[in-house]
Amino acid sequence: MPHPPHGTHETDGRTNESSMKRRTFLRNAMLTAAAPAVIPSRLLGANAPGNVLRLASIGVGRMGRGDMQAAIGAGGEGVRLVAVCDVDSKRAADAARIVKKRYGADATVDVYGDFRALLARDDIDGVTISTPDHQHAGIAVAAAEAGKDIYIQKPLSYSIAEGKALVKAVRKNKVILQTGSQQRSSQYFRIGCELVRNERIGKLQSIEVQVPTDHGSGRQEEMPVPENLDYRMWLGPAPDAPYTEHRVHPQNGYGRPGWLQIEQYCRGMITGWGAHMYDIAQWGLGVDADSGPVEVEATAAFPDRGLFDVHVGYKAEARYANGVTMTSHNGSAGVKFIGTDGWVRVFRWGFDAHDKEILRWRPGEDDVRLYRSTNQMGDFLECMRTRKDPICPVEVGHRSNSVCVIHHIAMKLGRKLQWDPTREQFVDDKEANEMLNYPHRKGWEVTA
Repeated sequence: MPHPPHGTHETDGRTNESSMKRRTFLRNAMLTAAAPAVIPSRLLGANAPGNVLRLASIGVGRMGRGDMQAAIGAGGEGVRLVAVCDVDSKRAADAARIVKKRYGADATVDVYGDFRALLARDDIDGVTISTPDHQHAGIAVAAAEAGKDIYIQKPLSYSIAEGKALVKAVRKNKVILQTGSQQRSSQYFRIGCELVRNERIGKLQSIEVQVPTDHGSGRQEEMPVPENLDYRMWLGPAPDAPYTEHRVHPQNGYGRPGWLQIEQYCRGMITGWGAHMYDIAQWGLGVDADSGPVEVEATAAFPDRGLFDVHVGYKAEARYANGVTMTSHNGSAGVKFIGTDGWVRVFRWGFDAHDKEILRWRPGEDDVRLYRSTNQMGDFLECMRTRKDPICPVEVGHRSNSVCVIHHIAMKLGRKLQWDPTREQFVDDKEANEMLNYPHRKGWEVTA
């Protein structure tokens, strides 16, 4: 990756002692990494609470504009958006106009086409990263090495190897990273997971995950590259390919971009929506920071529609070390937890249960209480100041995405896979392990 140009697992119902030790180590490591010694020096001092966080947005397209505006809105007077960056100069200029409208026509908003130049600045405290999936990890690692706190769109990375590198970079450089898994800041998902963790539905037996189905035409007619687009920078780690607007993003407006349906840049709905849903499944199961399934089997349909080559319908089954099974298929996005005494289902507009009365329950002093956040971006900004881990730190974002990637590899291979969540490798399966990363274009390798 080009750097900035400046000098309790359980087995058969019994607690695994080594796993407990590993969890304790991880927890201690995360606390150490969040030590306040890395607060930017200009935010220290008698008037520190009133100091302004200086942010920049990298990628200001369909999702990026929303993240940028969320940072401005959630931060209020305590945040200043000082720079924007996009490989499409029209989008970058549009974002700058939005910022000036918020702060006033005389406000200084620097515009960049190359994220490396932006990251070289020492007066920027944090960045939002909202680029295509295949660029996430490389830019985020560079941001961490530049000492910037990070709010990054899900999925955290394209590959598991990239995700591992990003975890290492974030902890090594002691920066804050918040994954944009905003469902965690919804009371429906939090309360639903608390119901499960406190066994209000009895002992958890199984989980059902539903993910929407993708659609698209896959048009591929070659077009001249627009003057306002640095297409080679957009390709980033991916190989050269003929330009078409349908591969990148619309030149008029902010409609859904074509890259979301092209496997070279995105794995499809399994990561697009799966990153949200599997995140909640593992939150409820209690293995979201340092584990995952031990076995996965999946089938999927991959259409022949020109550029569109991500999966459409799929079915999968995974098993965790404690015996809980998780089935997945297409449908209305949501997660259903099924226990010995009932069930609870969570989705974006609410939750449901076998007995509506349990939805009124709230954890007591001695019950499991999950991290409470009401605003994903606001939580990130607060953690930039406190140096505490946010609701979805880098390890959680990585493990949630890993479930998606493991499922995708199982789809491609069409057979049952054994996964070792401790080593983060498939068991005795060279072919599957070779799919944990992909060849990056020279200069765009992701290492930490």
